[in-house]
Parts: sequence; structure tokens; C-alpha cells
Amino acid sequence: MSKCFSFTESKNWCYRSSFTKSGLRSTITDLKDGTVMHCWVPKTHKESEPEPEPKPNLLLIHGLGANALWQWADVIRHVTPYFNVYVPDLVFFGDSFTTRPERSELFQAQCVMRVMEANSVRKLSLVGLSYGGFVGYSMAAQFKEAVERVVLCCAGVCMEEKDLRNGVFRVSDLEEAVRILVPQTPEKLKELMGYTLFRPHPFGFMPSCLLMDFIDAMCAEYVEEKRDLIRAIPKDRKLENLPKISQPTLIIWGDHDQIFPLELGHRLKTHLGDNAQLVVIKDVGHAFSVEKPKEFYKHLKSFLVDLQFPPSPTSPPPKDQNKKTS
Repeated sequence: MSKCFSFTESKNWCYRSSFTKSGLRSTITDLKDGTVMHCWVPKTHKESEPEPEPKPNLLLIHGLGANALWQWADVIRHVTPYFNVYVPDLVFFGDSFTTRPERSELFQAQCVMRVMEANSVRKLSLVGLSYGGFVGYSMAAQFKEAVERVVLCCAGVCMEEKDLRNGVFRVSDLEEAVRILVPQTPEKLKELMGYTLFRPHPFGFMPSCLLMDFIDAMCAEYVEEKRDLIRAIPKDRKLENLPKISQPTLIIWGDHDQIFPLELGHRLKTHLGDNAQLVVIKDVGHAFSVEKPKEFYKHLKSFLVDLQFPPSPTSPPPKDQNKKTS
């Protein structure tokens, strides 16, 4: 008997509607090298319009797991009043894919930048969640003139291959970590949620049929390709080879992160020096954007909006596009 209803796909539809109401549209960019990228872009790009202060550009880069819709749904309506917002699906997520063999974050960064160039984006700030932080860091290092400010969220970019052997991670076996991070059974998905969240979450108590529904919708395609993305992260990785990005950088971490422990956040702050600030959110795990979304957005706004564009005494704040008026 075929499945006639999917809770995950229904939620996906709601998120698509939310993105559309926030002024974004879905686009496909063929990079002409075997790579096709999906990205949510502004319906009306306002950089070239004759405004006294045109909107800056903001790139939101998701991590492993669900597609970009799910990972940025709670943030999007807060940032669209201030920015031209771009939300890509990384290669092998959502509707993005490649026939090329590359699996590094460097390649992912180049693909995202080509999408930005195709949309005539010359300057941008970016926020990267977890694996998206690896991609964002690589973009900042490769495209110094284009990337202006960087927010890295629980992204262990300063990890080294030897950390797997030295007990830095809760799961030291790379292949076991791969099976957890790209789950194919309800048991592995529950295990992933256990590592990702600090507090118990209703997700862990859902029946297996609903968990399998999520896996079918979000994790069933490009399984080995996604696992290869994870395998590529620690391969020959050494801190001494990590370039120091020059952009102002905000590092956000959960104090109980079991995917990338807080130690890596302090290591990254030391690596970048005075150019970076580290904010630690209390009583949360790796998915602090889920556990404390208001605090997460407070730090984003402070770094991306308030520090760059302090409000004029005579200027009203931008309208929230999703706020109802009486």
C-alpha cells in the first residue's frame, strides 16, 4: 500500500510557503560543469534600486540533516527586513547535486559563490550552521573581497584528524559517526537527536513510522555522497594548514555540544585572535538554533545589524514582513 500522507512533506510545504511570504523565490542555477544548485533568492533584489541605503546581502548556509528550509525557517522572517537574503541548498541536499567527484568544503564553497555571482551578488555577509560553517569559512578564505562578515555556528573548522584518535569527540570512529550523521533507521535518527540536543525533545518520542517518514523525505537521497562529505572533513586536516580569515567573525557555540565540543570553539577563537568573538549559549547542545532560537537571533542581530547599521534617531525600524497589523 502506497503512502498517501507525509508529515515531513506537509511541513516542507509550510516552510516553502513561509519563505515565499518572506519575499523569497526558488531558483535553479546550472553551473554547466555537471553541478546544479538550488537557492532561495529575493523576489526583488534591492541593491540596484535608487534607495538612500540599499539593503546588504546575507547568505545563510545550512548544515547536515534536513534541507535549507527546515534549518532556516525560524530565522528567515527576522532577517529579510534588513537584508537581501540568499539560502542555497548545498550540493547533495534539497535540489542541488553534482556529477563531479569533489566532496570537500572548498568545492561546496566554490559552488555557492558561483550561485551568488549568477545572482549579481558582489558583497555579502554569511551565517554557517555546523557543516555550513565549514563551507562559509572556506568562502571567507577564498573570496576575501566578497565576504564582509562571518558568523560560524558550532562549526568545528579547527578540528584536526588526530582529534578522532585523541578522544576529543564522543564518537571517535569515523564510520560510526557517518552512520549517525546520515541516519537510515529510526534508531540512528534518535541517536542523532540525542547527540544534537541538550534537553529531551519530542522528536525522540515519535513513533518509528514518523521518524521513517522524515528519513525518506530528507535522508534517503545521495546517502553515500553525503557520507563522503563527512569523510572528507577530517582527512589530513591540521590546524596549521587552516588559513586565518580576516573578516570580523562571530563564533556561536552551545555549552553542551556533543557533535563539535566547545573546546573547538575556544580553539577557533585563539586561532583567529582579536578578529573574532566567541559567544557561548548556556544549557543547549549542537542545535542551539532549535533549543534557544530567540537567543540565537539576538546574537545574529547584534553582530550583523546593530554593529553595522546603528539606527538613526529619526529612522523607524524595518517592518517585519510576517507581522500582522491591526
